[in-house]
Amino acid sequence: MSTHPALSAPTTLRHARILGLGGYRPERVVSNEEICQFIDSSDEWIQQRSGIVTRRFAREDETVIDMAEAASRQALERAGLEPGQVDAIIVATVTYPFQTPAAAPVLAHRLGVEDPAAYDISAACAGYCYGIAQANDMVRAGSADTVLVVGVEKLSDFTDKHDRGSAFIFGDGAGAAVVGVSDRPGIGPTIWGSLGERADAITQREAWTDLRPAMEDASRTTALEWPSFTMQGQTVFRWAVFSMAPVARRAVEAAGITPSDLAAFVPHQANMRITDAMVKALDLPEDVAVARDIAETGNTSAASVPLAMSRMLDEGEVGSGGLALQIGFGAGLVYAAQVVEMP
Repeated sequence: MSTHPALSAPTTLRHARILGLGGYRPERVVSNEEICQFIDSSDEWIQQRSGIVTRRFAREDETVIDMAEAASRQALERAGLEPGQVDAIIVATVTYPFQTPAAAPVLAHRLGVEDPAAYDISAACAGYCYGIAQANDMVRAGSADTVLVVGVEKLSDFTDKHDRGSAFIFGDGAGAAVVGVSDRPGIGPTIWGSLGERADAITQREAWTDLRPAMEDASRTTALEWPSFTMQGQTVFRWAVFSMAPVARRAVEAAGITPSDLAAFVPHQANMRITDAMVKALDLPEDVAVARDIAETGNTSAASVPLAMSRMLDEGEVGSGGLALQIGFGAGLVYAAQVVEMP
């Protein structure tokens, strides 16, 4: 029999839900025609292949932190909370250009949040849904009362504008959610996973250590080349269409509901054809609102789900209290899905 003293721990789990959502889209609207100045393509081809009409690019001096701050302040305001009430901050991003320190503690300082737990996660387009899963568990177990989850990307920095297969896909933006204590379950179980053997399907072309300074102009000043992302389009399309619908279905079942109980479906905004195929595979009722923000935002990776959900609430496309199925999937290959109650 052990003589060591027993550690204290919470004896009951609490409930958690999303208290408020916020989003930020940069001002600059980039058309397909502008993209086609650098690739052999057309507006018609891009729309047919992806559903993208426009996307937003951040200003050159606009950072991941800047966009995350704007989305976070809106989410906190809508949750009716002050920054000082936040206990933890999770930032999901793959485009923050510093390996360390992380974006989250810097964001905390910007917001005026004193001494929170703060860290970044790198789960590509599934990052926000990963963050919601972690925030839910933190609140339920009692390690935090209020968690700010941010998905933010400045993908324009990592896009090769001459790559016909990816130049038209990506955009910039930020979305944020405040997760807090609830008197009822507001976030369902998360279905998540990864397929590391398919890591080459979406990847950064070069490691940071492989980069070399590149000549900028005749003045012979030099700048470090940004690494760019590359994607095996057909491989990713098939994986998303055939593998992600079952994951989404499992998330609905794990939440103890049926597709007819949903008010909204908010998939990662990767491709309009992928969204259409998932809607069909899930056999969603016609009255379920479906996010199709990719037409105007492009693929904003970790920011796409909260950006789309906050817009749906803003425009009255779905009401507060409705149940939404959200799913993110991308490089890794990684994925995560859960049903949440709309704030």
